[in-house]
Amino acid sequence: MLDFQYFYTTMEKQTFNLENFDIKLDTEYLGRNFIYAGEVTSTNTVLLNDRKSFRENGTVLLAEFQSEGKGRKQRKWYSPHYMNLTFSILLTDQRLISKKINLVNLAASLAVSVAIENLYQLRTELKWPNDVLINSKKVAGILLESFSQGSKIKRLVVGIGINVNQGSFQGEFIIEPTSIKNELGEKVERERVLAEVLNVYEELLEKVKSEPAYILKSWRARCRMIGEKITIVGDSSSRHGIFDDIDDNGFLILKTVDGKEVIKFGDVSLR
Repeated sequence: MLDFQYFYTTMEKQTFNLENFDIKLDTEYLGRNFIYAGEVTSTNTVLLNDRKSFRENGTVLLAEFQSEGKGRKQRKWYSPHYMNLTFSILLTDQRLISKKINLVNLAASLAVSVAIENLYQLRTELKWPNDVLINSKKVAGILLESFSQGSKIKRLVVGIGINVNQGSFQGEFIIEPTSIKNELGEKVERERVLAEVLNVYEELLEKVKSEPAYILKSWRARCRMIGEKITIVGDSSSRHGIFDDIDDNGFLILKTVDGKEVIKFGDVSLR
């Protein structure tokens, strides 16, 4: 059963059915300590900074609205109330967060991908480092943040945003967005999606610890950009080449005329 609590509830109504979610959740620790919020600044920020209230490994904070929602490179992530899933997962297991953070990252996008395919038979693909696409449009993104003491990571927060029932999107985007509803053609039960993502993710996190090659192989199988000509835009420069592979740490291997180099971060697009 859930250890459930409300947190910062400023909403007028509750549209997330906790009983339905609990019935579908089949995990040992992910989501068993569950916090449901009306509005927060950012689910990542709350879980990462409040080290007294939220200490339990696997704690999940779901918010209906984030006033300062963000993606990679501090890009704003706007999600309207009651339509999507914006949540964060706290991990304190040192077997995961000490040396395998990037595999935790790959496993998160893989979990979203597998969950969507399991539930709705929609074909997904993965875009390095952590986006989930349907029909080449972005349906979900992942953002990892950590708290360290000295050289040791003490807390890792996995932020996940999934466009579930949003019908239209305003603004300019690097990748055109979509939602599960738009691709499926019908409204989707958010409780079912969140439970399935957590169910799959817990299994994959165990694979990160015991069989990391499984994560790499499964991620590669869903990344259609491998073997394609790409451009990688970093903070101050861009690189061109062929997406050759990912290495054992999950970093991108770029093949250029000068040889191969390992890329640890950047925005990837097809040339």
